Amino acid sequence: MSKASVYVFIISIASIILTRILPHPPNFTSTIAVAVYFPILFGKKNIATVIFAIIISDLILGLHSYIIWTWGSILAISTFSRYFQNLSKRLLASLIFSLFFFITTNFGVWISGQYEYSFQGLALCYFLALPFFASSLASTLFYSVIIESMISSKKISEKIMKINPFFVHNHNIEKNT
Repeated sequence: MSKASVYVFIISIASIILTRILPHPPNFTSTIAVAVYFPILFGKKNIATVIFAIIISDLILGLHSYIIWTWGSILAISTFSRYFQNLSKRLLASLIFSLFFFITTNFGVWISGQYEYSFQGLALCYFLALPFFASSLASTLFYSVIIESMISSKKISEKIMKINPFFVHNHNIEKNT
């Protein structure tokens, strides 16, 4: 593993862990953005790195009864994000996967028994979670723009391509990993 890839792994893991454990507005973390971008930039074989960072931060924050829904969502996001290679598709993926995370994890909250097992209970669960979704969406877009601005640098883009030759920086060409 090259020195550049070691730095990228450390920064990505630290980004997830620190944005989750340091004081922040509710749900304003880099988690979804990193889950979207990490496999696109560094290949699907590195999805475990994202999951590892989530697990470490959850061990610090504390485990909860719907953890399978959060970890499962992040795994799904990381697995399917590789189909969004160019700039507009990557940003679209950030929006889509934020919504996916919201729907999936709040279903997990509802199914865990925190709300009445009825359509009204499910609707209430989603309604009360809307402010958290807004924050999650804003943070995902915020961190996605930061990542996009970083990879727009030719130097960084070239380092990424050394780690993952399938990464396509040219927005007119698409390749899948």
